[in-house]
Amino acid sequence: MIENSEYVIELLLHYGMITQEQIDQGWEKVASSEGTLDIIDALVFLKYVNETDMMAMLAQEYGLETFDLTSFRPDEELLSKVPPHIAKQYHIFPVSLSEDILTVAMNDPTDMDTLDTLRYVLAREVDAVISPLDQIKNLIDQFYGTQTESMDSFLSNMGEDEIDEAGVTKLDTGAIEDEDDDSPIIRLVSLILVEAHKMGASDIHLEPLEKRYRVRYRIDGVLQEIDAPPKYLQAQLTSRLKIMSRLDISEKRVPQDGRIQLKLEGAEIDLRVSTVPTTHGESIVMRILDKSSIQLDIPALGFYNDDLERIHKIINLPDGIFLVTGPTGSGKTTSLYAFLNTINTPSRKIITVEDPIEYQLSGINQVQADHATGLTFGIALRAMLRQAPNIIMVGEIRDLSTAEIAINAALTGHLVFSTLHTNDAPSAVTRLVDMGMKSFLISTAVRAVMAQRLCRRICSGCSADNEPTERELAILALDPEEAKKTTWKKGLGCKICNGTGYKGRVGIYEIFVMTEETRDAIFDEKPVAEIREGARRGGMRTLQEDALRKAASGTTTLEEVIRVTMTDDEE
Repeated sequence: MIENSEYVIELLLHYGMITQEQIDQGWEKVASSEGTLDIIDALVFLKYVNETDMMAMLAQEYGLETFDLTSFRPDEELLSKVPPHIAKQYHIFPVSLSEDILTVAMNDPTDMDTLDTLRYVLAREVDAVISPLDQIKNLIDQFYGTQTESMDSFLSNMGEDEIDEAGVTKLDTGAIEDEDDDSPIIRLVSLILVEAHKMGASDIHLEPLEKRYRVRYRIDGVLQEIDAPPKYLQAQLTSRLKIMSRLDISEKRVPQDGRIQLKLEGAEIDLRVSTVPTTHGESIVMRILDKSSIQLDIPALGFYNDDLERIHKIINLPDGIFLVTGPTGSGKTTSLYAFLNTINTPSRKIITVEDPIEYQLSGINQVQADHATGLTFGIALRAMLRQAPNIIMVGEIRDLSTAEIAINAALTGHLVFSTLHTNDAPSAVTRLVDMGMKSFLISTAVRAVMAQRLCRRICSGCSADNEPTERELAILALDPEEAKKTTWKKGLGCKICNGTGYKGRVGIYEIFVMTEETRDAIFDEKPVAEIREGARRGGMRTLQEDALRKAASGTTTLEEVIRVTMTDDEE
């Protein structure tokens, strides 16, 4: 945000870089953005002003140089001259150090107060060069992480002699309480969890490396490194989290799994905790299950009308198996919950067996699998069939025993929902055969398979037209002339999305409905390639095709389509 935006507008008018009509339209955009954009941001967003040209004009006006940060990589000594919380607070980045003069890249040459403040807080002479804000933010995220200032301030004020051993946690609404909740290590763990929730992270990774302790959040499916605690806190953090998860803190040689339940800002949160011993200590991953954020409305998952029609036909079948496939974290469980919620009526008895139960569904009998007590998916599924259900949901088909029971249930008049880990929908058939299932049973029992992934949504606050690159067109085999007929979009980066251009995720789907042709191919044990070709003739749209539809509608970007649907070999 430019400090003296009115003066900048006068300069833009003076140099003929903008018209009064465009300025008026810019103010209209500011009004509609609900405070997320100032007038300069709005003019850049509307493409009335080229940010690079504006930076060059301002640099000339103020006697400063422009500096392209695209390929700039600082060394550790240079980074150490500006603390992370200073770089983030003032949106600056160190670019050089000559004698005792530190040169920083900044976006707003009109903000002379910032330079004066920097000279004071850094206790050295500071000069400036002008760089685009998105380049500065990208480098800050890359080299300083995306954590907020509160973490930096906390760590900077935390001495090694202040660390206490953690006690037993008592969790309550809005905070993480303890009989000694003023302990720095307890407050640090609380801060890591609260910040992860605020930033919309799906999981937290705490990884011991040789010389440092790395903390990363997975936000919208992409890992982002944050400002991490010093290496000497590794043992205390590990012990604290293991106590909270009710794990054995004395056992450091074998993997352990646990669970933390708490409320953060009024939301009920489950953390599924996994520890694995590594060369430099125990690595901890905490998967965040936010019960308040689960989406139970099928249209909101990202289905188009033609796919919605298919899904409603499938989930209202009287019997058979409907499989949802995809890797961990692709939204399979959310889809299944949405399907069950839609068909949950007083006339149907629905039972599920899950590990874990991620969301309590009203009116549905949910069973928690527990391998410690011997309650496996297979054993629970056998018991559930004696409850005379209409619909069964099995969290995952992991072995032949569970697969056989599920298929027998489907063949005896039950509608069965479950998940598998496969790359696409037709490959689910191969996976079941590999488990030991007979092909004739698969062809008879399986009614449909849906593969899915999650693509990042373009941020609505900074969405703008975008021209596809030659690389994107080549990788996706898009005809350049045909591509010109579509208005592609891309997020420019704003406060709403923390400069990433993305906010939230949307599902992409590959729905394989069994036809006579595909049933015969499965029965005859044809290769999966032939089954896939038959599914395409039966109307199946691939993951990439569905993703391209969403990119063409402005929901996601071609860059995301490539990231989610293409392998390195394909690229």
